[in-house]
Parts: sequence; C-alpha cells; structure tokens
Amino acid sequence: ILDTALALLSTEGYARMSMAAVAARAGVSKATIYLRYSGKADLATAALAHLRVAGQAPPTGDLRTDLVTELRQLRLNTERVLAMSLVGTCLSEEHHTPELMRLFRERTMQPRRAILRELMGDGRARGQIAPDADIEAAVDLFMGAYHAHYLSGEPFPERWEERVVDGILRGLGAPDPPA
Repeated sequence: ILDTALALLSTEGYARMSMAAVAARAGVSKATIYLRYSGKADLATAALAHLRVAGQAPPTGDLRTDLVTELRQLRLNTERVLAMSLVGTCLSEEHHTPELMRLFRERTMQPRRAILRELMGDGRARGQIAPDADIEAAVDLFMGAYHAHYLSGEPFPERWEERVVDGILRGLGAPDPPA
C-alpha cells in the first residue's frame, strides 16, 4: 500500500492521488486501506515517512560523511516522489486541511531534523565541530539548502551535497575537509 501510494504520489501528485486508485493498484479494497489510514493525508505522509526510513543509512561516526549521505538521501527522496509539489500543496492547503501539514511536519520534517541534531550532537561530542556550534541554525541551513536550490530552477551541480555540507561544517568550526 505504501509503495503504491509513493508511486502514485510520484506520477500523479497529491491532488490527483485517490484512495480508490491506491486500492486498485495495490490489489486491496478501500476498506483495507481505511483500516490502516484515516484518509489521504494520513496515507501520503505515512508513505513519505516509509521512504525516509527505508533509505536511512546507519551513521558511520564521521560527521561529514553522515551529513553528505543524509543530504543526498533527502534530495533523492524528494525528487523521487515530487515532494516539492507536496510541500506546495501542504502550504496552500494549510488553512483548509491543517491535518496534512501537521502530519507532513510530524512524519517527515521533524524526524529528519531530529536525525540531523543527533548527528551534529554526536559530532560535537567527538570534537568534529566546535563545542559552541549552533546546531539549530545548522539544521535550518541544511534543510533549507535543498529547497532554495530547487526553487532557483538551476540544475544541481556535481558534488552539490559535499559543497553544502562543507560550508555548513565550516560555520560550525569543523576542520577543513580533505581535498
């Protein structure tokens, strides 16, 4: 069901994805879906959370490597399911369908931000960034980097993830990365 919802999100977008279409393609009844998910917002955000968790790599202990991996996974997941369109839908429907934005934040944004906080906190404990590094600001920069570049309409340059992470790490007082 979740894989089917992801497929439909990526081809049809949130607005045109229907519970009936998910049921038909997944080979289950709508009732089966409604036993698990209260509605389309619940299903769509559960599918996005499933994608995030399925692509999650275990930390290596090297902050730079882990952040590059995390940013690359964010970019791949977002592009795979056209999630920027869903972000737009969440924002435009926030007053009419507040549950969609609440679930999107709860299941996708907040868990990824928590992962970043943990990675950077662990990196700080290992001395990979300055003891007084502003981790909250770094999380904002990290999350905003993809959105800002996507919205610019410019193609993503080679090694984009590494360049973003290196810039953020410099701001956090990390030693320069290897050449």
